[in-house]
Amino acid sequence: MSISVAIVEDETRIRNQLATLISETPGFSCAGVYPSAEQALHEIPRRPPDVVLMDINLGGMSGVECTFRLKKMVPRVQIVMLTVFDDSERIFTALEMGASGYLLKRTPPDEILRAVSEVHQGGAPMSGYIARQVVQSFAKRKDPGSPDLTPREAEVLALVGKGYINKEIADRLSISLETVRSYLKNIYEKLHVRSRTEAAMKYFQK
Repeated sequence: MSISVAIVEDETRIRNQLATLISETPGFSCAGVYPSAEQALHEIPRRPPDVVLMDINLGGMSGVECTFRLKKMVPRVQIVMLTVFDDSERIFTALEMGASGYLLKRTPPDEILRAVSEVHQGGAPMSGYIARQVVQSFAKRKDPGSPDLTPREAEVLALVGKGYINKEIADRLSISLETVRSYLKNIYEKLHVRSRTEAAMKYFQK
């Protein structure tokens, strides 16, 4: 099964480059290209892709607002933000709104494909700087033995908060990848969240 990817980007050249990259690479398929948040919100929920590459600086409705609305409409869709600059404030806000990672638009094609695969597998591609901001937001933690989650679920979420992807969590806990996904599904449902970043932030911050 190929990874289906939708592209939301208002700059024609970049939109076409990304569509060509996704369409012509084995293991990936382009599920649609949209020049605006408004069009994406209208079309994407009809046939949700696995991953959305979302421009953070769209004209009209921003990519951050589009991310928030899209995750409410299609919670399972994984969204990676695209940005020209390492704009930490807006990127961090996008992560809070449900994005699973971000890429600079100048990222080499092979790294873009790797990031799409990573987020599809439960990872969160982002720079070390942004990752540190996420970790710092966990500075005031509540007791990981909270009755909201089982001890094993809390253990899985603690590793998510440290930036581990699903395969790494499976290896560290000596469990299967499918078991990790099952734990994450339960965690999302118990915490009423839509993404791993949001789950870790909600669980660990006071």
